[in-house]
Amino acid sequence: MKHQAHSPIVAAVTAVLILASSAPARADRVTPPPVPGAIQVPEENRAFLAGHAVGTQNYICLPSGAAFAWVLFTPQATLFADEDRQLTTHFFSPNPFENDLVRPAWQHSRDTSIVWGRLYVPASSDPDFVAPGAIPWLLLKAAGAGAGPGGGDALTRTTFIHRVHTSGGVAPATGCSSSTDVGAKASVPYEADYYFYSAEDEAGE
Repeated sequence: MKHQAHSPIVAAVTAVLILASSAPARADRVTPPPVPGAIQVPEENRAFLAGHAVGTQNYICLPSGAAFAWVLFTPQATLFADEDRQLTTHFFSPNPFENDLVRPAWQHSRDTSIVWGRLYVPASSDPDFVAPGAIPWLLLKAAGAGAGPGGGDALTRTTFIHRVHTSGGVAPATGCSSSTDVGAKASVPYEADYYFYSAEDEAGE
């Protein structure tokens, strides 16, 4: 009888815990890491989403002045949230808000909302933060965003994006030195953390 008397309370507590665990993380629960001063996000913005990227930086060998150089033609990565839950894909894509200028893009894996970014300040290879042999850390400003076909808007409030905690991804040191190498491609594994920011007055939504 005692167990039956307490079961409504237990059920209520369980329901609260389930709802809490299934709710999306609020902005004040996403804590971005320290970054070089040169790529600080403007103060009126707060992180609302974060993911760990695993993928490749994809290069093509092209003429460069009188020489030849590896040029990035797209990243190809998947961002994961906690418990290896797929969060977004990351790639280069024509941005319809800039007359189809190709920009880095992130598309949400569930609601298919998308955001494009452009470099806001020069990339940072500050050795106090960036590991040797890793691609630079970046601060990008949103250059356009769109809802998914079903109205999904997880990424549409993005104002800035950080790429931090990078490893790998640097263009090869060889394989692009003559005209016979032009058109060669190289996919270099990399990992990074990406933080998405929104304007502070929207961060608690």
